[in-house]
Amino acid sequence: MITSQQMRAARALLGLDQRQLAELAGLSLPTIQRMESSDGQVRGVVDTLVKVITAFESAGIELLGENAPSTGVGRGVRLRETASSRSRNPVPSMLYDKAPIEQAASEDAER
Repeated sequence: MITSQQMRAARALLGLDQRQLAELAGLSLPTIQRMESSDGQVRGVVDTLVKVITAFESAGIELLGENAPSTGVGRGVRLRETASSRSRNPVPSMLYDKAPIEQAASEDAER
């Protein structure tokens, strides 16, 4: 279902502390602390696990299982891509886009 490492990573992506996650999931702080202190797969009452997973998913986290299509193997977390993030224009990069470099060169030539 979810590992303690995934819980900590998902919290980090969202910028949440354990207390905030507990509030978001409708659970107690000691429950979140216990879940994150375990090694590997978190064990607990199914309803509790579902609350944590639902809280993460509603906040935009995608949990990756052992055989996630995008990675092949391993577990992880990532922010879910939204329609608005796909439609945004990428920011030009000085490393990859020639336009900013060419523009700077032409400005220098004009001086």
